[in-house]
Amino acid sequence: MRRPVRLEEAAPQGSKVAFGALAVLVIGSLALVALELTSSPLGRRSVVAGLTVLVLMPAVMLGQYAPPPYRLPYRLRWVLLLVQAVLTYLPLLLFHHGWMSLLGFLAGAVLLTLPPNASVPLALAVGVSGPVLSTTDLITTDRSPFSILLSTAITASTVFAVAHLALLAARLGAGREYTERLAEQRERDRMRQDLHDLVGSSLTAIALRGEVALRGDPSSGARESGREREREALTEMVALARRLHDDVRSISRPDGGALSLSEELAHAQRVLAASGVEVRTVLPPHVEPGPAVVGCLRFVLREAVGNVLQHSRAVSCEIALRAEDGKVRLTVRNDGAVPEDGPALPGQRAAGQHGSKRHGTGLAGLAGRALALGGTFAATAEDGAFTVTATLPSVPAVPRP
Repeated sequence: MRRPVRLEEAAPQGSKVAFGALAVLVIGSLALVALELTSSPLGRRSVVAGLTVLVLMPAVMLGQYAPPPYRLPYRLRWVLLLVQAVLTYLPLLLFHHGWMSLLGFLAGAVLLTLPPNASVPLALAVGVSGPVLSTTDLITTDRSPFSILLSTAITASTVFAVAHLALLAARLGAGREYTERLAEQRERDRMRQDLHDLVGSSLTAIALRGEVALRGDPSSGARESGREREREALTEMVALARRLHDDVRSISRPDGGALSLSEELAHAQRVLAASGVEVRTVLPPHVEPGPAVVGCLRFVLREAVGNVLQHSRAVSCEIALRAEDGKVRLTVRNDGAVPEDGPALPGQRAAGQHGSKRHGTGLAGLAGRALALGGTFAATAEDGAFTVTATLPSVPAVPRP
């Protein structure tokens, strides 16, 4: 039996090591600032206020830099970024050069939180603000503007690099779990086919022979008791054979006897969250599609999640399952579509485009599955978003052999 994946187990070892290094960097740097404050000629109240702010700063900073699955929601990171900006610039006017080292941490948080087109200019502005303030009467320091700029750039790049490596480690861990899940599904499909072709036919033959024996009529009273025992044994054999055959048929269901659709959705949420992608799920109050539909939707969801992990630059993903007018619609939308002049769109390599030799697991294979059940499948990329939609009848008609 497969052990369920828990969220706290989704953090790979690389993420834990990177987060530990970030914690040492943040706490160590703040400790140096605290030592400078305690040795400064400032009043007692000013020193206590500065130390109080420094005690709050680790929670604010680490909340910005934490990798998945400890990563905070995007809006909350925005709030923490604003709080960090206030706690960086306001005390700077009071503590002067002793507070300058915190500008690098603010620039690193900007690079990690904002989109690339906005984060780089703002991070540069934060880095330049230190040398500019040092040339005014607001800040008194004996350090040169170039020294302040260099130390800020080193701190910001270190914070960004370590936090980004932690995020990449989390995504690699999620991708590895996804690959293992696909391998497990392929092995299950192979075993299902073997059971159906070999064991199933044998059990059917046993059941037929038992029924033929049961139709025999005893012809001698002296052999009545032996015949009765044979009949009882044959009856038990037929019952066992039919029970085993039903078990084989349950394994050979179109959904593979594996996870239900709700369990597949829960697993997709865990995998995406562990890779740093925010997930929003919309589910109907109650829906019970047929086994074939469940199997097809599971394949669509698994392929869409794999595209997000392997081929996209997604930050958020929405999974919506709706049931109306006798149809079930699954929509997976992520904001990581690559431009037309850039690398392949999510699913292009999986669908066999650009010379890829994979067959049956990409978008073309999903379209074939949906069409075979009387449904439709669509994959579109527009406005920086990639959307996969599969619409199937709740109970598809069984095709004639």
